[in-house]
Amino acid sequence: MQAARPVTPGASSQTSDAAPALAHAPAARFDSVTMESASASAPTARERWALHILQVGAIAVVLAALPYKAFDLDRFFVPKELVLLVAASLASLLCLAGRRAIRLTVVDILLGDFLIVSLVSAILATNHWAAERAFAISLAGAGLFWAASALRRVGLVRPLLVALAFGVVLGAATSLAQAYGVESVYFSINRAPGGTFGNRNFVAHLVAIGLPALVLVALTARRGLGSIFGGCGMAIVTAALVLSRSRGAWLAVLVLAIPVGLLGYVTRDRWREARTVRRLIVLAAAAVVGVIAAIVLPNRLDWNSESPYLDSAAGLVNYKAGSGRGRLLQYANSLEMTRAHIVFGVGPGNWPVAYPKYASRSDPSMSQDDRVTSNPWPSSDWMAFLSERGVVGFAFLLLTMLGLLGRAVRDLRGRTGRDPERVLTAIALIGTLVALAVVGAFDAVLLIAVPTFYVWTLAGILSPPGPGGIRVHAGIEELGPAIVTGLAIVVIGRSVGQLSAMAVYDSSTRTASLSRAAMLDPGNYRIRTRLAQAYLARGDCTHARAEARAARGLLPNAGEPKRQLAECGSR
Repeated sequence: MQAARPVTPGASSQTSDAAPALAHAPAARFDSVTMESASASAPTARERWALHILQVGAIAVVLAALPYKAFDLDRFFVPKELVLLVAASLASLLCLAGRRAIRLTVVDILLGDFLIVSLVSAILATNHWAAERAFAISLAGAGLFWAASALRRVGLVRPLLVALAFGVVLGAATSLAQAYGVESVYFSINRAPGGTFGNRNFVAHLVAIGLPALVLVALTARRGLGSIFGGCGMAIVTAALVLSRSRGAWLAVLVLAIPVGLLGYVTRDRWREARTVRRLIVLAAAAVVGVIAAIVLPNRLDWNSESPYLDSAAGLVNYKAGSGRGRLLQYANSLEMTRAHIVFGVGPGNWPVAYPKYASRSDPSMSQDDRVTSNPWPSSDWMAFLSERGVVGFAFLLLTMLGLLGRAVRDLRGRTGRDPERVLTAIALIGTLVALAVVGAFDAVLLIAVPTFYVWTLAGILSPPGPGGIRVHAGIEELGPAIVTGLAIVVIGRSVGQLSAMAVYDSSTRTASLSRAAMLDPGNYRIRTRLAQAYLARGDCTHARAEARAARGLLPNAGEPKRQLAECGSR
């Protein structure tokens, strides 16, 4: 197979100044899960369709939301998860179909090992419904990484990178729309301004993670229009970041600025051009405008403080009171859970199932009425993976991230001469990983759909090729597409069932409707307890006991199923 010279996101002007030229030029081949094919190195029709699916997915996953207010979190999470699963499945299938072999680098093997450990952990979990849902998100993230890597290999990076940057700006724009008075059934008044995310923290996390990609798109734009988009986008995302009052996202931006700034300074002779410097100044000015506008312009947010932004800044690293103290208590209890299940953890998505056993009565992570956790995840990605996947699974995930970081650092150190876009791309990847590490220390990131989509897709298109690798032929062409299709049917079918159950539940309060909703989504604790209560109101203890026991099987430590069973004289 003929080798081609690697290119970076938006190849240099010597190789391509426009998309038409790229279409007729040999595309670069990158080795992160290099899928060997007998065809030419130019993008195939399948790969172009995969690109379009990921572009549409990057926008749809941001906007997807449902009006079913009875499901305060899931009305945002479930449709976004469905978009994630569909996009990852179709893109992976298109990139894998027709391939005779794949080459697995160290990073790919580590990521595959993380998935294997997660699968074993899911099998051993108490709540298999929650485990399947959480495992599906991790599986989709890996699929996006491998599909995006394949698209980078054939030179389809820039259009996907632009779509991701646009998605970040669009998500921030929905947050600003809510902040300045736009009302919609697809917004939540809780934790405003969350826009189509339902929670201001989740918008801010996406902004922090996507900020390096937005800057990269603006600095390497082929035309002035791309630079204008970057400036406008920077003003929008910084304004949304300020209005979010998300301390985790604020800290992430501050922390990522340190290595990004240092690396940019050290490598300045390799990327500094008059046009790039001008654009960098414009982006900085746009960021300042966004911050000032967010502070000065009147909004519709009902803060409980006369100086909300100063209060948030003052409490940025406060661990002695408020949410900071609650996090430390939660982390300590989660570590106790990890020690009790050190190898494989309690199972993906099973942190809320096991946590009540380790929580005190005054634990702020708990709802005191029903002895269930206030949120379905801990206030840290890393605590979640450690307690749910065990030390082994957490170690594989950590090594995967370190492997990606090592690729970027090696690419910066191993190249000399002027290669502006390659240098800026490596720095953007480092900034993305640093932001992920910080926001993941304060909240759920890779546990939910939107950041999973963006983190793994960005990792795939920004990471340089890994050295060496193992070439695998056996069963790739025959079994690969069949395995992806089978997994897609299972995880997408489950997600569709969840969405359908929410629609049925919201349409009627009749017992028959609740029963149908429970059949569509058997792992939904809310529907199970509501159905048990409906049977109790009719004096039907036979069916009430069955539903209460099903709910207790999902959350063994919850109080409501126990009370329902007690009403029927059962335990």
